[in-house]
Amino acid sequence: MKGLLNSTAVTMLSTVLVIGVFPASGSAQKGYINYQEYDQVAVADGGMVATAHPLASEIGAAVLEKGGNAVDAAIAIQFALNVTEPMMSGIGGGGFMMVYDAETGETQIVNSRERAPAGATPDMFLDENGKPIPFGTRSMLGTAVGVPGTLKGLEEAHERWGTLPMPRLIKPAIELAQKGFPIDSVLAEAIADNEEKLSRSAAAEVFLPNGEPLEEGELLVQPDLADTLKLIRAKGTDVFYEGPIADALAETVQEFGGSMAAEDLANYELTVDEPVWGEYQGYEIASMPPPSSGGVFLLQMLGILDGFDLSQYNVRSWEKYHLLAETMHLAYADRAAYAGDPEFVDVPVEGLLHPDYIAKRRALISLDSVNTNPTAGDPWSFESGSGPAPVAQPANDQYGETTHFTVADRYGNVVSYTTTIEQVFGTGIMVPDYGFMLNNELTDFDAVPGGANEVQPNKRPLSSMTPTIVFDDGEPVLTVGSPGGPTIITSVLQTILHAIEYDMELKAAVEEPRIYSNSITSYRYEEGVPAEVLTVLKGMGHRFGSSPVVLGNVQSILIDRELGLFKGVADSSRNGAAIGVEYSKKGKGHPNGKDDK
Repeated sequence: MKGLLNSTAVTMLSTVLVIGVFPASGSAQKGYINYQEYDQVAVADGGMVATAHPLASEIGAAVLEKGGNAVDAAIAIQFALNVTEPMMSGIGGGGFMMVYDAETGETQIVNSRERAPAGATPDMFLDENGKPIPFGTRSMLGTAVGVPGTLKGLEEAHERWGTLPMPRLIKPAIELAQKGFPIDSVLAEAIADNEEKLSRSAAAEVFLPNGEPLEEGELLVQPDLADTLKLIRAKGTDVFYEGPIADALAETVQEFGGSMAAEDLANYELTVDEPVWGEYQGYEIASMPPPSSGGVFLLQMLGILDGFDLSQYNVRSWEKYHLLAETMHLAYADRAAYAGDPEFVDVPVEGLLHPDYIAKRRALISLDSVNTNPTAGDPWSFESGSGPAPVAQPANDQYGETTHFTVADRYGNVVSYTTTIEQVFGTGIMVPDYGFMLNNELTDFDAVPGGANEVQPNKRPLSSMTPTIVFDDGEPVLTVGSPGGPTIITSVLQTILHAIEYDMELKAAVEEPRIYSNSITSYRYEEGVPAEVLTVLKGMGHRFGSSPVVLGNVQSILIDRELGLFKGVADSSRNGAAIGVEYSKKGKGHPNGKDDK
């Protein structure tokens, strides 16, 4: 692979484990971990972990060192992130875990996306006048809470690929919740920014003790969450989906105006999906199929851009950003019209990715001008079937956050996992006595019914999560994923473009400034896009704003089979860490590490 092979310039790093050294007293005590000392780039020959929080990275790396495989590490990481990033993901949410199984050569996705409860209705986000309830309001209601799937997903992954006992994988998260850990700057900012949201529920006792937001460096202790995790460790996931926890969860949702019942939790079903596959510059790309829009429109945009020889233009040129924005407009117009849950609506995946359809979409782009009316195309002309007509939706500028992490082990297994509770802290609702936050995932449905993504009972809302693995000759060579709501797709897109098309070293590919635009009236860009380039783009008719923002938080691993090295990269937009483990003869043998069980 082009610039991705520039991994050996980075010094080899070993794992340093510090779990268990934190003071265990009250939440007001200051911690002493310097999160800035963690490395965001690592190279090692025995496995790699990259997450948005260094303590979660340490826990995952420790699992690999103990002989666990990539799925074992991913399970332990997800539990740990529930504790250290409670505003981003957890057992009150859902996610997509993409797994490459080295023993079988297969890539599959454990889809634990939240579902609408049986009492959900297509018009539940409309007011008494039939108008959409403002997003800021509906995102904090009980009607926004989807039936959580994360725990079922972890259980399914463990049954299929896990090698270490589940109680061992939950234990580090229990210790973190029970003993506490010093809050980092990202969590401190999230608490401060969401004080009003958190003050409405039991979350106030955890994050706003004495009515004041916890600050960076203060110790966050979560005894209720620790007790909940202990119950799961002792009794399995059924303790969450049936019995007192399910009753308390449903009762809490109903108190905030939702319809969820305990039966909805007992009836929750996940799926195990095949990826949607595409090709770019000779590489095979596996990404997330519907109900995510991520993989389909990532591949569509790559297909459109593949015809422009993008790297002939400087990586920060107006030409590159113009072509990106024009491509995004077309893809997001298609996304709004055709994407939804395939259990409920036909999604024209084949048509959207058909080479002739992509060529037609590409022909709508000119280097000399802005397409002022980018509309959805007709992918149904390239495959049989039909779907509902698109329905106009109110604009929304409040994007979800989420978290993404990735693991590769010495046995050849790879995990790319995006997991979420949607907005920061989800609905802001915590289940009393159990310590976990509830998602507001159902706001990913259309507010105005009638389209492919309208609310229906048991339906999964449209997602943008895009866990992705890039393959070369059938072998995984790169993992990519990001949080960021609908901006996820474009963050993954640009990371792949920078790494492959622009031949950039992986950390540089992740850090290169990104843009996002889903229509001619909605633009975002990161710091580093040249001012003179923005001037040119605005002169053409692009409506980039006056201030940059942060887009996404990419976690990525490069796998160099020839050199036998893993390179992990964490995005600097959070305090994440890449931690590698060195090769050990211990556990060498079974490609899934089963001899280490």
